[in-house]
Amino acid sequence: MSNIVAIVGRPNVGKSTLYNRLTETRKAIVDDVSGVTRDRHYGVAEWIGKSFTVIDTGGYVAHSEDVFEAAIREQVLIAIEEATVILFMVDVTTHITDLDDAIVDVLRRSKKPVFVVANKVDNHKLLNDTHTFYSFGLGDIYPISSMTGSGTGELLDEVVKHFIEDEKDSIDLPKYAIVGRPNVGKSSLINALIGTDRNIVTPISGTTRDSIHIHYNQFGHEFTLIDTAGLRKKTKVKENIEFYSVMRTIKAIEEADVNILMIDAQDGIESQDINIFHLAEKNNKGIVILVNKWDLIDKNTKTAKVIEDEIRQRLSPFTDVPIIFTSVIEKQRIFKALEAAAKVYKNKYKKIPTSQLNEILLPIIEHNPPPAIKGKYVKIKYITQVGGKSPMFAFFCNLPQYIKEPYKRFLENKLRAHFDFSGVPIQIFFRQK
Repeated sequence: MSNIVAIVGRPNVGKSTLYNRLTETRKAIVDDVSGVTRDRHYGVAEWIGKSFTVIDTGGYVAHSEDVFEAAIREQVLIAIEEATVILFMVDVTTHITDLDDAIVDVLRRSKKPVFVVANKVDNHKLLNDTHTFYSFGLGDIYPISSMTGSGTGELLDEVVKHFIEDEKDSIDLPKYAIVGRPNVGKSSLINALIGTDRNIVTPISGTTRDSIHIHYNQFGHEFTLIDTAGLRKKTKVKENIEFYSVMRTIKAIEEADVNILMIDAQDGIESQDINIFHLAEKNNKGIVILVNKWDLIDKNTKTAKVIEDEIRQRLSPFTDVPIIFTSVIEKQRIFKALEAAAKVYKNKYKKIPTSQLNEILLPIIEHNPPPAIKGKYVKIKYITQVGGKSPMFAFFCNLPQYIKEPYKRFLENKLRAHFDFSGVPIQIFFRQK
């Protein structure tokens, strides 16, 4: 199970800046104009060896003034439902506003750990001003400056204490998650796989209510299917579908070994599909792409080859993934999708003997050595696969710092060409020898 830290608060208190600092990215647009944060805002962060997902909820607030308060309130409710820990951010340079109070009202009823984070504390005088936030009655105040990063370490030290340890599944089977944008056919695929014979479906006890784990065992395939598609919230809050499905998707991606990413053949690959893909890639998960609703495409105008090339082009540089054209409604090629997932799972945990790696790759490297930099020649002497939950390779050489990205890609392509790692991200490290 993945731990999620959600940053909530009214506009302009510095949520995106903190998000950027934690995830070390510049993904969120930071601007002084109220409500400027758009698009998706979730990234992976790590603190003292624990990795977790950070969500900047500002990215999901509607922009017209009249629905503003309601929309923020809705975000907070969804964050409470989904997150492990909530960071409630306030601005020390402005007084407590009505919107702050409205958010506190919702947070008080939450059973989740809430941290009040007073931002923009850039000097000692402002530190004293943070005491006003004790009036919320939410406990300790954590003064930070998300601009300079001061105070964030102390905050994170406390936050990680509230993380939930992984529950171990009762059976150690491959875990597949079906992910994708709303309405691409995720529920239909799950129904097509399990709908025929309900007896093969056993919900596994002890799994969290965040996703339903289905034990699938037929046609020679046995795995745990993580179903996030059919879930609906129990609370009465009118659902912000996009934000909610993003939360669900992140959890599923991080929990699964292989993610089956469904895209709609009629729409082609969209930016949100690419975001989901890159999140799975960043988490070193296996990936299979299903292009669904293939029955609705006029085959004269668009052949599979054209669409497949376009998808690979949009996903580059990681393009070595199986792409399968399906029609779930017609039950076309859905078992081919399962075969692909099983193969990708095998690739993810594949171990290549050291002798074989060196035998095949060293002659290739000799023929195509890394380019010399400043007259220095890099000599790669030895290669080994490092243990891990996904393929990782260490290349031992005299000057690791001189090997650049293009050569790293060259080596990755050679690894892929000689040892099938289709559907799985590969990590390459250069070590001093």
